[in-house]
Amino acid sequence: MTLIAYGLNHLTAPVALREQVAIADDQLGAALHELRAQPGVEEALILSTCNRTELYCSVAAGAEDVPAGWLHERHCLAPGRLDDFLQRWHEQDAVRHLFRVSVGLESMVLGEPQILGQIKDAYQHAHQAHTLNVTLERLLQHTFAVAKRVRTDTRIGAQPVSVAYTAVRLAERLFTDIAHAQVLLIGAGETIELAARHLTERKVARLVVANRTMSNALAVVQRTGGLAVPLSDLPAQLAAADIVISSTASHAPIIDRGMVQQALARRRHRPMFMVDLAVPRDIAPDVAELRDVFLYGIDDLHQVMDEGKRARQAAAQEAQTLIELQVERFQAWRQALAAHNPVQTLRHAAELQRDEVLARAQAMIAHGKSPDEALAFLANTLTNKLLHTPSVKLREAAAQGDAELLRAAARLYGCPANDES
Repeated sequence: MTLIAYGLNHLTAPVALREQVAIADDQLGAALHELRAQPGVEEALILSTCNRTELYCSVAAGAEDVPAGWLHERHCLAPGRLDDFLQRWHEQDAVRHLFRVSVGLESMVLGEPQILGQIKDAYQHAHQAHTLNVTLERLLQHTFAVAKRVRTDTRIGAQPVSVAYTAVRLAERLFTDIAHAQVLLIGAGETIELAARHLTERKVARLVVANRTMSNALAVVQRTGGLAVPLSDLPAQLAAADIVISSTASHAPIIDRGMVQQALARRRHRPMFMVDLAVPRDIAPDVAELRDVFLYGIDDLHQVMDEGKRARQAAAQEAQTLIELQVERFQAWRQALAAHNPVQTLRHAAELQRDEVLARAQAMIAHGKSPDEALAFLANTLTNKLLHTPSVKLREAAAQGDAELLRAAARLYGCPANDES
C-alpha cells in the first residue's frame, strides 16, 4: 500500500474554488464511503475546513491518481480543473504534511490551535464510516501525539490566536472604540464562540448570537454573555449591527445584497463592518460593492499581523525539528509492519484496542457515569479484548491435543507448563 495525500488550501487556491470542493460535515460520511469505494483505495480520511480540503488515502500500486480523479468527479469539475491548485504528497511527505497541519504550521495564522480539533473531527467521521485501517489509524494516533508534544515542548501556542481572534483584531483597527460597537455573530460553532469570548473581553456595547438552532445559540451566550436570537430575526438584527461576523455550515449565502441594502437604509447608511469566515461563504460576494459596507473574507485575514508572530516563527523551527524525528519514527513503524514484524503487529493491535476502549470509557464519563464505573469498564473490557483471541486459540489447542502450542504459550506468557511426565 502507498500513502498518498491530495489537497488545496488558502495558499494554493482562491476562496471561490475552495468553496466548490468543500465538503460539509453532514456530507462527510457519504463522501468517505464514495472515496473508499474507488478502485484501489484501501483507506480514506477527508479533512475539509474553511481553509483547506485534503484527502489522505492508502492506495494500491497504480491507484495513486484515483483520489484526485474522484475529487473532480464528485464536484462535477472538468478533468484537470484543479491541476494548477491541487498539491500532492507521497509517503513520508504526506506524513510530514499532516503533522505540520496538526500543529498549525500550515495555517493562515501560524500556530492556531483550532485545526487540531478539526483533524480530530475528521478522524471521528472516518472512524464512524469505517474507512480507516491499520496505516491511517496509526497515522492519526501518531498525529495527535505529535501535536501534543509540540504544544508542550515549544512556544508555538504562545499568545494563542485563531481566525476569530484575527477578525476581532481587524475590527479593532477599523473602529476608534470597539467598546461602543453593536456586534452580530452568526453561527454557534467554535469559531463564533471564540469570537464571542474575545468581544466580551473587550466589553462591546451589545453582543447578539443568531443561529438556526436556538438551543445552540443559547449555549454560546450562556458561556460568553450576550443575547441569543433565531436566524429568522436576521434582517432586524442586521440593521442594528456595526460589526457582523459569520461562520456557519450553510451550503449557500444566508445574507444577500438586498438584505444588507435594507439594513443600511434603516441605519441611515452608517458604515457596517462584515467578516465572512465561512466556506462556502455566508455573505454574497456582491455585498462588497455596497458603498457603506466593509466586507472581509477568509482570504483577507492574512493581512492582519498578530503580536506573537515572532515568537511563533521561532517556535515553528523547533516544531519542525520534532516533526522530522516523528516522521522517521512513523516510517520505521511502517517498514517494520511491511516486514511482518510480529512484535510490532501485536503491539499495534493492542494499542488499537486500548484506544477504542479508552474512548468508550471517556464517553461514559462525558455522559454522566462515575469515574469508578468508567475505570471498571475500561479494565474489564480491555482485559477481555486482549485475552480473547489467545484464549480461543489455547482452548482449541487443548481440545486438539496440540501440546507444542500449549508449551509455547506457557513460555510466552511466563506461566508454568503442566508436566505431562
